[in-house]
Amino acid sequence: MLTFSGRGIVPGVASGPALVSTEPISGFGGIDPARGVVIEPRHELFGECFTGTVLVFPGAKGSSGWAGFFQSTRLMGTAPLAMVFTTVTTKAVLGAIVTRVPTVVECDRDPTCLIRTGDRVRVDADAGVVTVLGGS
Repeated sequence: MLTFSGRGIVPGVASGPALVSTEPISGFGGIDPARGVVIEPRHELFGECFTGTVLVFPGAKGSSGWAGFFQSTRLMGTAPLAMVFTTVTTKAVLGAIVTRVPTVVECDRDPTCLIRTGDRVRVDADAGVVTVLGGS
């Protein structure tokens, strides 16, 4: 079992399979909020659905519309279960807040390097702890 400590920014606890990107994710033009799918053509997660996953990624890129697109995923029922990201920006934090999913940031180790897509992950944003429960 692997554990990371970080800072919880949206409270709550969630567990599920990880979807990991080593590239930042764009909201506007980068995701389809109706389907919960990454649609940015050159992105490593192109075509992947993040609905029902623990989304692990470096952070947000692009415009301030990022938060609105991720809020739309909550409204449409396509949001990730939780988010873990490394680079704190106002758009990423606002996106996490309006998506209303447990979110941990600034972990003591880089989760994008140590968590693999499909790993079962528990995010306890109340305690600021991310735990890899098992491999894929």
